[in-house]
Amino acid sequence: MRYLLELSYDGGNYQGWQIQPNGTTVQEVLNNAISVITRQSVETVGCGRTDTGVHARQYFAHFDVEQELPASFLRSLNGILPYDIAVHDCQMVSSEFNARFDAISRTYEYQIIFEKDPFLNKHAVRWYSELDIEEMNKACRSIIGTHDFGCFSKVNTDVKHYECNLMAARWYYRENILIFEVTANRFLRNMVRAMVGTLTQIGEGKIDQQKFMEIIESKDRRNAGTSVPAHGLYLVSIEY
Repeated sequence: MRYLLELSYDGGNYQGWQIQPNGTTVQEVLNNAISVITRQSVETVGCGRTDTGVHARQYFAHFDVEQELPASFLRSLNGILPYDIAVHDCQMVSSEFNARFDAISRTYEYQIIFEKDPFLNKHAVRWYSELDIEEMNKACRSIIGTHDFGCFSKVNTDVKHYECNLMAARWYYRENILIFEVTANRFLRNMVRAMVGTLTQIGEGKIDQQKFMEIIESKDRRNAGTSVPAHGLYLVSIEY
């Protein structure tokens, strides 16, 4: 039987979602907790990778077990999991359903603050220069659609191509936090953090719109901006 979990986590204590040879990951902790309850070895399949330190407000993972889960499973699972991982729902799904490959789109947010805030210092990145939001949004509008985003991808990854369909991208304020929100059918490794690092160069007046498009067209990671810190990045929603 296949089950689908909806969860969220603070990524600060983890080496990302996917199991790694060195360091604790969210997938490893989740696998172990489910295995304890079901008394069988369980391997979860996540809706995508998140890198070290990246958070998820909404994340989905499926797993297979031999018997139907008891009504108390969700409560038991949350009782075993650490404080920084919470499971919100558990539903039986078709054996054909795949949490990763059936996803239509994913949405990420990046959070920037401009003032010192002890409650946000581990969950948003403090910025020390002014940013021209209008110019950054102009650049966002210019790359909506399907493009080769190789300039924003880590090199030597296992992907076959770098094309992504960017469905939406915008900068806006939510109270005192500057948010970059981006939706696409797929994301490359390190893509959002590299996008933010490049778009903020426009906001600071270091590059113009023409230079930004030249970076996109170059498909070369060396031409784009530096990746911003991971702790400001959140996976916020998945559409199936």
